[in-house]
Amino acid sequence: MKAQHFYLIRIQYLGFRFHGWAKQPEVKTIHYMVDRTLAFVLGHDKFKTMGTSRTDAKVSSLDYAFELFLHEPIADEAAFFIQFNINLPPDIRATHLKKVDAEFNIIKSPRAKEYIYLFAFGEKPHPFCAPFITTVPEQLDIELMKKGAQLFEGFHEFRAYCKRPQEDTITQREVIFSGIELNHQFKANFFPKQSYIYRVKAYGFLRHQIRMMVGQLLLLGKGETSLEEIGLSLKGQHSKEIFYVAPGSGLILNKIDFEED
Repeated sequence: MKAQHFYLIRIQYLGFRFHGWAKQPEVKTIHYMVDRTLAFVLGHDKFKTMGTSRTDAKVSSLDYAFELFLHEPIADEAAFFIQFNINLPPDIRATHLKKVDAEFNIIKSPRAKEYIYLFAFGEKPHPFCAPFITTVPEQLDIELMKKGAQLFEGFHEFRAYCKRPQEDTITQREVIFSGIELNHQFKANFFPKQSYIYRVKAYGFLRHQIRMMVGQLLLLGKGETSLEEIGLSLKGQHSKEIFYVAPGSGLILNKIDFEED
């Protein structure tokens, strides 16, 4: 029987111990834990869930969303929401539940996604930083990196920033915003005294695109690439192969916009 009832559920999660959103054999993923919890709370497995996008292993989210498809409506949405949160593992939290109509499409409805990447440099940080911040031992030229980040803004050829693109992969994409700022958003007494946020917003991203962009910015900050080389890479004319993928643990899906918001 075709699903008759549709719910948009927004969640937050710390991705450090998970292998991303999508279900995979023999590893623990966010999607697997969400579906297992839903089956327990609903008391059956006659449902379907679909996420708005994939996230890589160890990547976290402050604003992820998935759609829940059911044959029968949730009788008490408030009680369901409480029980869903209680039974989720402590590193996943539901933040919002909303019934949507059959016309809503979790894949096509998002307008833009904003990601942030936390990084620092210098002295090796406290071990508790590992799930949140990528730290490089070398000194970084932050002002030069800021100039490099601005180069990514606009409509460019991002094939060099896609892990194993297919022949039919559309690699020309538009980046709405790309910039580096001091980290004032996240604080903890074990964080480095000074850390930074790379903030990037676009209508969609290629596989590993942001982590490869961050990789180039880190190489730029260390003096191992140049603004000119990054500019050429966005035209498909670069001379150096782009291979460095920054660690997933520094990446956070910060905000996702929907047409229904």
